[in-house]
Amino acid sequence: MKTLQDILHKVHLTKVNGLLNKKISSVQIDSRKVVTGTLFVALKGVQSDGHDYIGKAISLGSQAIVCEILPKELATNITYVQVSDSHEAAAIIAHNFYNEPSEKLKLVGVTGTNGKTTVATLLYNLFTGLGYKCGLISTVQNKIGNKIIPATHTTPDAISLNELLAKMADKNCTHVFMECSSHAIHQHRISGLNFTGALFTNITHDHLDYHKTFDEYIRVKKSFFDKLSSSAFAISNADDKNGKVMLQNTKAKKYLYSLKTAADFKGKILENALTGLVMLVNNTEVNFRLIGTFNAYNLLAVYGAAICLHENEDEVLRVLSMTNGAEGRFDYKISPSKIIAIVDYAHTPDALENVLSTIKKLRKGNEQVITVVGCGGDRDKTKRPEMAEIGAKLSDRLIITSDNPRSEDPNEIIREMEAGLDSAGRKKSISIADRKEAIKTAVSFANAGDIILVAGKGHEKYQEIKGVKYHFDDKEVLDEMFELLEK
Repeated sequence: MKTLQDILHKVHLTKVNGLLNKKISSVQIDSRKVVTGTLFVALKGVQSDGHDYIGKAISLGSQAIVCEILPKELATNITYVQVSDSHEAAAIIAHNFYNEPSEKLKLVGVTGTNGKTTVATLLYNLFTGLGYKCGLISTVQNKIGNKIIPATHTTPDAISLNELLAKMADKNCTHVFMECSSHAIHQHRISGLNFTGALFTNITHDHLDYHKTFDEYIRVKKSFFDKLSSSAFAISNADDKNGKVMLQNTKAKKYLYSLKTAADFKGKILENALTGLVMLVNNTEVNFRLIGTFNAYNLLAVYGAAICLHENEDEVLRVLSMTNGAEGRFDYKISPSKIIAIVDYAHTPDALENVLSTIKKLRKGNEQVITVVGCGGDRDKTKRPEMAEIGAKLSDRLIITSDNPRSEDPNEIIREMEAGLDSAGRKKSISIADRKEAIKTAVSFANAGDIILVAGKGHEKYQEIKGVKYHFDDKEVLDEMFELLEK
């Protein structure tokens, strides 16, 4: 058991009231989890403020409090530690409490708007295939070796994250690959961690409900690279207009990957079909199972990271050629009547455009492309009309439906999407709020060879409506509709 003084190492303290030699049994940011001997860190959140629960934490046995604002009345025998930023303090405290787990691992972070899950998962699959025991922290799932741990957030809170990393180190994992969302970076969930390397995929408009401006969104992503050590590596997409911006101030060793220009890790697509990609990777021809230009970029990023981690180039390409991507990312199936259905997590304008552009290139003739798409509630509203506009422009038929409406009225979300349609777009689109009915309708429209894209939810097994998560799986619904079609 560590003392309070031990776990405050490297934390920027404003004021301390009380003893620092107390033994700490656990660190918590949720007052409901407090037990005797807990250090409670009061975080100011979007929906609630941990400072309001300091009294409750003390009543449950907390011996020490970390906070930004000291209570007006200080309880006796309780140590109060005042800091300027509780979020950053929580991350550093957690890293100390769990014996600095990132120092024992080769930790690689992946950030960007699109591709984070695929890149992190490909890295996990690649290095597992190369014979290492690995950890994965992603939107879809967390893994310690082969053990699956369900994921609730793209990046866990700082306490849960360090506890998870400690378990990975204890189970003898050597490499850990994790998604680093803009929320996690901004909220200091990854502060204090020692990253061996970092990758940037791309950046497009997303999460403006949280970051408010695109410049702020870029700044937050860039701050991840700014804080890397000189011993780390940083790999960025040279073909993204902000790719080089990410590396401007980093102390890490800089590398670029590209399909269009000279780069450290250069790719060229030779063939792009439903059977997979054929690419030149630094002048070596390789067949990959993944499909689409966006996956060509993902594969280059993964290849680059493996080389930076000192793996053999030929062995990396051999294993990578047999590796599958993440669930719900261009996941496709073919019905007995030869209708092709693709389920993809695309929930931003850029991601939707990438997927539909890829589908267009894969078409061999006059097959219809039928797109089912919605937008999530309580999220960036500015992308709603743009999503519909892209869906209509790149599809033969568009069905606008509900995604995760959360606290919003799904019909209002749909109306905001419809505002992006011109007269031609309106003629080829219909709106069906019930997502299952929307998928059923898409299947009824399709003939042999036609391609249905069900976008927005990908791997998710639920639909969130008015605070309740109901079971819903796009792939299950498609299977059900295909079965009905064959009867």
